[in-house]
Amino acid sequence: MSVINTNVSAILTQNALAKNERAMSGAMEQLSTGKRINTASDDAAGLAIASRMTSQINGLNQAVRNGNDAISLVQTADGALVEVTAMLQRMRTLAVQAASDTNTTADRAAMNQEFVLLRTEIDRIGNNTQWNGENIIDKNFSSSTGTYKFQVGANSDQTIDLTIGSYTTTGAGSGNTSAAVTTTTSASGNGITAAAQVSLITLAGTPLEGDTIAVTVGDKSYVHTVTATNVAGADAAADLALIATAIVAGLGSIKGEGGVVVGGAASAAVMTFTAASGVFGSNSFEIGSSKGLMGGIATSAITSLSAANSSIAAVDAAIATVNTGRAEMGATINVLQYAADNLANVSLNATASRSRVEDTDYSSVTTELARTQIIAQAATAMLAQANQMPQTVLSLLK
Repeated sequence: MSVINTNVSAILTQNALAKNERAMSGAMEQLSTGKRINTASDDAAGLAIASRMTSQINGLNQAVRNGNDAISLVQTADGALVEVTAMLQRMRTLAVQAASDTNTTADRAAMNQEFVLLRTEIDRIGNNTQWNGENIIDKNFSSSTGTYKFQVGANSDQTIDLTIGSYTTTGAGSGNTSAAVTTTTSASGNGITAAAQVSLITLAGTPLEGDTIAVTVGDKSYVHTVTATNVAGADAAADLALIATAIVAGLGSIKGEGGVVVGGAASAAVMTFTAASGVFGSNSFEIGSSKGLMGGIATSAITSLSAANSSIAAVDAAIATVNTGRAEMGATINVLQYAADNLANVSLNATASRSRVEDTDYSSVTTELARTQIIAQAATAMLAQANQMPQTVLSLLK
């Protein structure tokens, strides 16, 4: 049928040309952005998948940076403890030197001066070592728990935790554990047989996890840090009994000790140390309730033979404490390094996965662009032909 008013061929060609224009525009957009998915209409499911992957990749990359920052923090703490260890070794050397009677009282006083200054410097390092403006080895971080949570994952609560204690002789804390000490004086002289010295330590207050109690009895020193297990009793009295038992176990065998009793009729938190033959001496029993892991050397001195011998034991305990802390820090540094390496590997694979979902396949899309351009040229030519067809109708009117 020959008509002029409605050119069906031109309309069909226009519709085909419009569809081809959309396809060509999509191909050009993918080639210009490098992304297969530019709007939700391109691939709704693929857009959601790529978005989730982007969240994970961004989180993983930040977690790698977090891990490296954590390594720097722990290395700073460990570096400070290197110097603390060196000073403790020097203090022990001085104590061993003072324990010999080849030294006069004046000699011991001179050595004690250096001994005390070294202890003061240990305290200063403990109270002033910082990373990013925060003290890191005085246990004041995180409400005086000293517990660091290093976020090393893309999602919540994926942490590596490290508790750094207070490497000071006193320190600050939130607990209120206290101790009272009673020591009998051995009778001697004028033919009187020396009575066995009895030392009592009575724990009181409400202990909290992280409290430290430093004890020196005879030739042994021990610093006990209250753990979660120690405060799992029914009440404060039960907790104190657990702590008292732990302290006695930590002290172990004591030279000249005739017997140790924990508890009794008076209180479960009373420790009784009885000397076998007055070996302890009048000043050999010391107790300090403190938050500082170096509390065992808080009152140490080397002004006499007996004091020097006690100081050797106290410094040995302090060195062991620092070694334990540094071992945990070193292990944490290694774990953080492995975690950071793993996170970087996971991020790499997640990025590759996202690329397969949303990135443009240039070989495929350039082929599609060439196809649509050829079709656009052909369709334009056909539209011109369709627009010429009504001209043939005019020949009927001649």
